[in-house]
Amino acid sequence: MKTLTDYVWFETKQKRELVRITDAVAERVTKSGVQEGMALVSAMHITAGVFVNDDEPGLWADIWEWLQHLCPEGPDYRHHRTGEDNGDAHLKSLLIHHQILVPITKGKLDLGPWQAIFYAEFDGQRRKRMIIKVMGE
Repeated sequence: MKTLTDYVWFETKQKRELVRITDAVAERVTKSGVQEGMALVSAMHITAGVFVNDDEPGLWADIWEWLQHLCPEGPDYRHHRTGEDNGDAHLKSLLIHHQILVPITKGKLDLGPWQAIFYAEFDGQRRKRMIIKVMGE
């Protein structure tokens, strides 16, 4: 079995930000030489997530609104008693989840026609890291 592990660093410019990472993952798949397998993508921060969905700005706005409705920024979360102010970001991460698996078929990411991979940042404006691990034959 072939494997490739790559840590990708980037700087988020906003507190809440979606970063389209499909091309970065596809580049690692090509570099790995894996023809049939899986790509694991994981946010290495507890206030971020990774997901697959449509690359459409109206949907992004709906997602942010939905997350803000379920986990509003600002309330007195118990987590804030530790001196932090990002309790909502931790809860949003639970809803989106921190990692995904994407199939690789014939050396390419096997995504649907409208699907893209996103890194969702809920407490940004600083350096962030994710891991891309490609596995297969």
